[in-house]
Amino acid sequence: MNVELIYEAKAALGEGPSWHAGSGRLYWVDIIERKIYLYQPADNRSRVLDVSDMVGCAVPAQSGELVLALRDRFVKLDLAAGKETLITALEGIPENVRFNDGKCDPAGRLVAGTMDMGEKLPLGALYSLDASGDVRKLLGGVCISNGLTWSPDYRTFYYIDTSTHQVQAFDYELETGSLSGGRVIIDVPEELGYPDGMTSDMEGNLWIAMWQGAQLTRWDPVTRDLLEQIPVPAKNVTSCIFGGPGMDELYITSARVGLEEATLVEYPYTGGLFRLKSDVKGIPTFVFGG
Repeated sequence: MNVELIYEAKAALGEGPSWHAGSGRLYWVDIIERKIYLYQPADNRSRVLDVSDMVGCAVPAQSGELVLALRDRFVKLDLAAGKETLITALEGIPENVRFNDGKCDPAGRLVAGTMDMGEKLPLGALYSLDASGDVRKLLGGVCISNGLTWSPDYRTFYYIDTSTHQVQAFDYELETGSLSGGRVIIDVPEELGYPDGMTSDMEGNLWIAMWQGAQLTRWDPVTRDLLEQIPVPAKNVTSCIFGGPGMDELYITSARVGLEEATLVEYPYTGGLFRLKSDVKGIPTFVFGG
């Protein structure tokens, strides 16, 4: 399987891809540069929007707007007017903590996590935002909240705190959005890179972007086996999501932040958006319920 560059964005910190089947559009963000990218594969066109703060993720909502996890708050963004409307702000969030990644569950909740911008202290947490605007803290003591996804039956929630080099699994109660029974299912070897963003396919396997690893990895969460390593022409691979008409196209984000010039010469397309035609279908991207 070959990875192709589809948009040379040179993003400082590309992240948070989200596929909207209704519009056939991919949303993704540049956290540091405070930008949202809208990519339309049908005509290979991209639109870029500036937002008011660092943005960890952007997900489509039933209302037709986008829901954004900005540094310390959730907002709705009217795409036509470019206007942000506050949903709710988190209280007591230190200045060195921000949202980093998130996506919606099948019930329309946005699950998103925060991280220590110094990447050393367990100051972050994982939160759930429901359609009414209520926020619930699911986990605490997180250093770098990152990849999250569900099993095809939505009974298992998978989660990555990058600093641990591990993938955790939790029992997920879809009716309430509650987590229980947390356990480590994968220890990611350091030589592969740091586990970053993550998605899952309809066979139940996990696809993990590898920061500093220049690759995607595919894992079986039951056997815990590494099934495949797929090279990506970017040093910092940050996240991935399935999309396209057949849900078999994997969109991959990347980041240039922190890289030396020699590394950027070796990986000049780092910061770009990539696509991989997969041999499996991915689970859907769900929309926010409000």
